[in-house]
Amino acid sequence: MTTAIEWTEETWNPTTGCDRISAGCDNCYALTLAKRLKGMGSAKYQTDGDPRTSGPGFGVAVHADALRLPLTWRRPRTVFVNSMSDLFHARVPREFVAKVFGVMAATPQHTYQVLTKRPERMARILNDLAWRSSVYLRESTLDLRGPARDIPPWPLPNVWLGTSVEDQATADRRIPALLETPAAVRFLSCEPLLGPVDLGAYLDQRRPVTDRHLDAPDGAVVNGMERVGDTWERLARIDWLIAGGESGHRARPMQPDWARALRDQCTGAGVPFFFKQWGEFAPMDPKVATGKEIRAYPGALLRKAGKKLAGRELDGRTWDEMPAVHAEAAAR
Repeated sequence: MTTAIEWTEETWNPTTGCDRISAGCDNCYALTLAKRLKGMGSAKYQTDGDPRTSGPGFGVAVHADALRLPLTWRRPRTVFVNSMSDLFHARVPREFVAKVFGVMAATPQHTYQVLTKRPERMARILNDLAWRSSVYLRESTLDLRGPARDIPPWPLPNVWLGTSVEDQATADRRIPALLETPAAVRFLSCEPLLGPVDLGAYLDQRRPVTDRHLDAPDGAVVNGMERVGDTWERLARIDWLIAGGESGHRARPMQPDWARALRDQCTGAGVPFFFKQWGEFAPMDPKVATGKEIRAYPGALLRKAGKKLAGRELDGRTWDEMPAVHAEAAAR
């Protein structure tokens, strides 16, 4: 279905439901929406989840009847996969993950954005040669519209893989797994941004050999870095970053300097930066700031203005940068 999410055009939910696993999940919009959809009688949201981590209508469920949807879209589009779930949740069978990738392989005209809070499982599945050579290969060569197709390239060039990061702890836990995952494009969604995040260890493309493994020979590969002469060069990189504050009536404020720091790190590393929203809290000019809803932080005043009024400008401009492959696809 079409969506108001600023960085995509369409959503596709072959699975629904999830469980909260970190602070970024505390005010999950999908959980709230699932409860409402269950009450409206929506067939996809009749499975209840564990009330401690999920809720009504938000139990993990797979929907084989939703798999064919991208095949019906004539116009190429950018698709956010599972806005109402996590494809790499432990209760999504590996065989169903293969079916989803098979559909994405069958529709190379579309660009798919897969975002997970479970990149460790994503890395395990997508690096599993047995899974790729049997389960995935069977699904990816099964043409849903006619004769069998050729074996698609791997990783799929039209599939972007990303992970959610809300603070330094989740960055340090999830980004290494993302970097170990084969992908045409890797991206981060730093939303809701709940604290400062230093990405220096993951954005730097070259590091002096003094940093580590001095005895490694030229050409050695360690944790996604290759020794080349007197430096280590990253073999896998972050290709795109989305940042944004939290929305909703229980939203937590995002300090402006947290967003600025991510922007500056991306700009310095040549990584496209997309600022999605301030969320409920807008930065205020101290000279004109008035009202009961103002909160003071070091170097900043924030006012609870609502998502629409808070807007998307960061330091006087919008940041809608996308990976270069997106511009190339749009031109075709």
